[in-house]
Amino acid sequence: MGAELSRRLFGAPLPRSQVEAEKLPSFAALPILSSDALSSVAYATEAALGVLVLAGSGALRLSLPITAAIVVLIAIVVFSYRQTIEAYPQGGGAYVVGRENLGTWAALVAAASLLIDYVLTAAVSLMAGTQALTSLVPWLLPWEVVIALILLTVVGWANLRGLRESGRLFALPTYSFVLMVAVLAIAGAVNLLFSHGFQPDQPPALVAAEPLGLFLILRAFSSGCSAMTGIEAIANGVQVFREPSAQRARRTLVVMGSLLAAMFLAVSGLGFMYGIAPHPDITVLAQIGQRLFGSGNPLYWFLQVTTLLILMLAANTAFADFPRLSALLARDNFLPRQMAWVGDRLVFQNGIVLLVLATAVIVLVSRGDTTVAVNLYALGVFMAFTISQAGMVVHGWRQRMSHWQGRVLMNGVGAICTLLVLLVIGISKFAEGAWTVVIAIPLLVLLLARIRQRYRQVYAAIQLPAGSQQPLSIPPRHEPIGNRSIVWLRMFSQPGLEALRYAATISDRVEVVWVLRGDDDPERIRADWSELVGSDPAINLTLLESPYASEINPFVDFVEAQESRHFGRLTIVMPMAIPRYWLDSLLLNQHGISLRRALDAHHNRVYTLVRYYLPA
Repeated sequence: MGAELSRRLFGAPLPRSQVEAEKLPSFAALPILSSDALSSVAYATEAALGVLVLAGSGALRLSLPITAAIVVLIAIVVFSYRQTIEAYPQGGGAYVVGRENLGTWAALVAAASLLIDYVLTAAVSLMAGTQALTSLVPWLLPWEVVIALILLTVVGWANLRGLRESGRLFALPTYSFVLMVAVLAIAGAVNLLFSHGFQPDQPPALVAAEPLGLFLILRAFSSGCSAMTGIEAIANGVQVFREPSAQRARRTLVVMGSLLAAMFLAVSGLGFMYGIAPHPDITVLAQIGQRLFGSGNPLYWFLQVTTLLILMLAANTAFADFPRLSALLARDNFLPRQMAWVGDRLVFQNGIVLLVLATAVIVLVSRGDTTVAVNLYALGVFMAFTISQAGMVVHGWRQRMSHWQGRVLMNGVGAICTLLVLLVIGISKFAEGAWTVVIAIPLLVLLLARIRQRYRQVYAAIQLPAGSQQPLSIPPRHEPIGNRSIVWLRMFSQPGLEALRYAATISDRVEVVWVLRGDDDPERIRADWSELVGSDPAINLTLLESPYASEINPFVDFVEAQESRHFGRLTIVMPMAIPRYWLDSLLLNQHGISLRRALDAHHNRVYTLVRYYLPA
């Protein structure tokens, strides 16, 4: 019943051979990886104006120079990440660039910053979309938290169903929003050309609360830089694209950057020409729409609805990249290895589930209000920008390929600019809650480093001593015992050897089963096996290929086949490393626990756990 329910909710398991088919063309990958960046057009201009207006309505004239500066920075970051994709076509973004060029600690800072930012991105996007919905339908206001959690569940469910499923769901809202901003820009250009003229309207008179100084201008610049969140998503998600994935990713990144810059310029330019000022009850984008379309025009409502949808679905950028970054960290042993497991739908399902849970906590703590979360927003992504740009400077200097001087100069300017924005965000928003991220990033870095350190300690404790083991064999017996054993093995280690020795003492024949993973080398496994066991015919190694992502089902199917083929007693022997510390339980035995549950579902199985106690 559980398997059937899972199949209906998430779809049938996809074979590994379909990995390439699950990858996406550029047209479908763009909305998945760019919804966060493109949706920022709905609030980036307003964020900059909201700071400038503190110096009075006269300061709003600076919105165009600030927008132009941000567009230049967008271009620098986009072309920098194009170089990143070219240099690192396997993906990874700031984490991989930092690891290869600046060292482990810089890479961990980038990874921790992005992990935190992805959680905040998902939470802020869903809560902002919910607030947009309740603004249109005020009677839903008491249900904001519930609606945000429902939307979170829907986005998580769509991603658990696979890349193609989420691509279908998110393509229409994303492209509809881009279309409506284009219609808005065209309508504005026609109005300015034939009716309004190019003399800017005066904004409403507003009293200055602060003097117009350099720091306030930098604050406005940093607030407008919220338009840049999500740019790194394509560099992190190169493997989402169909082959040639790197080329598709580089082209899509330019398309996304061009759309973002053009839409941002259009909204800021129209806001400037029509004298738009921030208003507590209506967004800047909505004010422009009312001016050009009229509040009763269907185009205005379509603009608002598409804005609502893109804000709701902007969280999907986090769902595309958080699991992939978690998988990269897990493969390097900075996170539990199960974060790199690929689910039946060929997605990193544990990363998706973890992001859902973390986002739900933020939504509940914030009570559906973006005020607190927004103050923490973008700090992490600019930290990652700075590390990525600095890393590409080192990479360009080392490689010295054609035109390397220009590339290094561009990356260096980008690193300085993003560092400046990072400092301004950290200082200006520190008292408003950014201090929590400033504290959380080093704590998370220490946790990641501690996990890797413990993995090294554990692997050192369970590895087989080189050349010190006698070949394993079934001891000679006068009469057969009448028992066969099946030993589940995933690596050659002390726990595995203890399980093999135990099976050899209670059985006439031992079948050792190894379910191959994608990175396993069968020839290397057989060579290590010959060295460990020798040539005893009573101990046989079977390597199983799994057509699907699951490594559990092939073993369970093998056991069923053995039971139906042989009469008599059959014992399943499982090695189990017994942890000494609480953290070890997250790092060890996760496959064994899943296998035990699968065997428990078939009540006729007899299995034995052979425990190996880790040293303190």
